[in-house]
Amino acid sequence: MSLRSHRDFRLLWVGDTVSQFGATIGRTVLPLLAVGALAATPFEMGVLSAAGSAAFLLIGLPAGVWVDRMSRRPVMLVADLARALLLLSIPVAWWLGALTLAHLVVVALLVGAATVMFDVAYQSYLPALVGREQLVEGNSKLESSRAVAQVSGPALAGGLAQALGAAVGVLATGVGYLVSALFLLRIRTVEPVPERTGRTGLRHEVAEGLRFVFGHPSLRAIVACTGTSNFFGGIGAAVTVLFLVRELGLSEGAVGLLLSAAGAGAVLGAVTMGRWHARFGPITPIWLSALVTFPLGLLVPLGAPDWRLALVVLGEVGIGYGVIVYNVAQLSYRQSICPDHLLGRMNASIRFVVWGALPLGGLAGGALGEGIGITPTLWVAMAGQALSALWVVLSPLRRGPVHHEEDEEDVVTG
Repeated sequence: MSLRSHRDFRLLWVGDTVSQFGATIGRTVLPLLAVGALAATPFEMGVLSAAGSAAFLLIGLPAGVWVDRMSRRPVMLVADLARALLLLSIPVAWWLGALTLAHLVVVALLVGAATVMFDVAYQSYLPALVGREQLVEGNSKLESSRAVAQVSGPALAGGLAQALGAAVGVLATGVGYLVSALFLLRIRTVEPVPERTGRTGLRHEVAEGLRFVFGHPSLRAIVACTGTSNFFGGIGAAVTVLFLVRELGLSEGAVGLLLSAAGAGAVLGAVTMGRWHARFGPITPIWLSALVTFPLGLLVPLGAPDWRLALVVLGEVGIGYGVIVYNVAQLSYRQSICPDHLLGRMNASIRFVVWGALPLGGLAGGALGEGIGITPTLWVAMAGQALSALWVVLSPLRRGPVHHEEDEEDVVTG
């Protein structure tokens, strides 16, 4: 039975869709607000970019333990409400004439902490909501919403920033999180009660999650690939808006439209994920999508304010497409092989590394932008992302599907 007829999944899907639109708008307007209204330098942009994902390093590992100890839907609700209130403080400060770069950085840091809790809880909640046999369909539908938001969100954000000011776009982000919380409140599915016996302390439980992830050769390869890609993606995120505004001379609206290109590729990836799964099975799309699409990012720094803007668009479309196929495949694989009681810690351990690489990349991107210039830094970012595919291409994933029993053996002996 299709998940379209699953009432509670539909509520999660709609709420997540609204939240994704708000988040995508926010990721576009915050840098625009910093560049346009606050005249941020490349290093300051790197700090702002790093702040948004620093929480994955600061609380990423204990977040998994906390999520495994609690019901996951209440965690998601509190995280949505916290993000809404934090982001709504930005337009208020702007209208009062009191907005500073420090305010943006602090809000980005705290919103990132709430996002850590939400994401770990959401990825651990989905198997209980839809069942493991429908994980690929569920993840594909959720990623399709993310992809649609990536297409239209930046364009909408750029238009809002140009017509009404970037602070209005931040307001839309906060409202999106509130709407998401309202839909989550209506879900009726009763979660399994988390085990409350056999707890051995935070440090031991964190170590148990890490052993599961790093004792499994396929998961190690996924972590290495995603972490490397995100590190160089963080470098690129620190300078992309600067590249488009200062090197290519694009307006805020044009920046939003161009960044939507990645979303267009993501929509196509989500729509065609079922074909990848049917043709290649659950494992091959992980490494094949990375091998084929990640190098297309090398087209982006070739862009110039003429016909070569098409190269930027093509590169963004290719990366957007490949990332969605890769993410749906590797996330569904992770969720399918992990025992229920370890889901939170497994997801948190992986996110600690792969999302923790983003702030490090953001800081590196800011420093490189100051030191070697914006365009050379973008070359470094795209080359690193292209090479990150080698981790999964050269991994045991190339041998094909790994049965659950073999996974368990790998964890014990690894």
